[in-house]
Parts: sequence; C-alpha cells; structure tokens
Amino acid sequence: MTSVLAYVSLALIGLGLLFSSLAVVGLIRLPDVFTRAHATSKTDTLGAVLTLAGVAVAFETNVPRVKLVLLALFLLITNPTATHAITRAAQDQGIEPWTTDEERDET
Repeated sequence: MTSVLAYVSLALIGLGLLFSSLAVVGLIRLPDVFTRAHATSKTDTLGAVLTLAGVAVAFETNVPRVKLVLLALFLLITNPTATHAITRAAQDQGIEPWTTDEERDET
C-alpha cells in the first residue's frame, strides 16, 4: 500500500472513531430516549461507515472492498430503521419527551 493510501485509511478510521466516540457522549449526556436515539443513530452510523471506508481503502484486493461497501450500505439502511422502531416503541409506550421544568409548569 502506498503511503498516501495509508494516510487516507488512517484519516478515515480516525474520523470514524471520533464520530463513534461522540455517539457515546450523546448516549451518556442526553436526557431522554428520543434525544439519545437521535444523537446515537446519526453519529454511530457515520462513524461505522467512515471506519469501514478506511478499512476498504487499506485492502489491496477488490473482494474485501466489495464486501465492506455492501456492509456499509446495509448499515446505512438498518441503523435509521432500527432507531425509528425504537423511538416509535417508546412513543407507543407513552414515554414523554423531555422538557424543561418551566415548560411543564405552563401546561
């Protein structure tokens, strides 16, 4: 692998790990299931796809690259779908979205 491709691969993997770490921070810091699901679905999907892209750049042959692209497409479809199902189930269970105390006093 040429040195340019190695740096591109490391940059993509680093960005993927950064976005995955941001998903963890969002999961810990945000107050309710709806905001947590929003933060984690967006950043986790992007982090996984960037990491897979970095690994695909690192491979020399085409067969693993095709498999990684198919896996990335699968993640792009299933992660938002799973997040939608989770938040829909929370809404069906009657879980209320988080609001500030001032807004609750007015209603």
